[in-house]
Amino acid sequence: MNETMQLSLLRERFCRRERRSVPAAREFVRAAVVDWGFGVRLDDVLLCVSELTTNALVHGVPPGRGYVVRLLLREGGAVLRVEVHDSGSGQPVVRESGAGPGPEGESGRGLLIVAAVADRWGVAERDPGKVVWFEFGV
Repeated sequence: MNETMQLSLLRERFCRRERRSVPAAREFVRAAVVDWGFGVRLDDVLLCVSELTTNALVHGVPPGRGYVVRLLLREGGAVLRVEVHDSGSGQPVVRESGAGPGPEGESGRGLLIVAAVADRWGVAERDPGKVVWFEFGV
């Protein structure tokens, strides 16, 4: 595979710690996925992007920093992997429905949604912080 082809299979974007970064990350992912022709379950992919970038923004990004959204098209275009890299400490936890903070458990279910919708997902360490990722296959 030539070098130009390799570059088209990886895209990433730095997002600042600000509210508008979540819709910007979603649009970045949408554009890359459409450009690659990987339209399989696009709405589900974007839902997972929203959940992970919101988690990074709220829980994973210390003040003055940001997070990185990285997309990889793997296995000959058969698998889309989306990673959200942040420098915050702690490990994300999947909470059961209704177990989140607030009077009626209105939050805290983002990873539960990702686990239910994505084909695979997980968490990996990085220094500093962590990478939360998900994958969708054709």
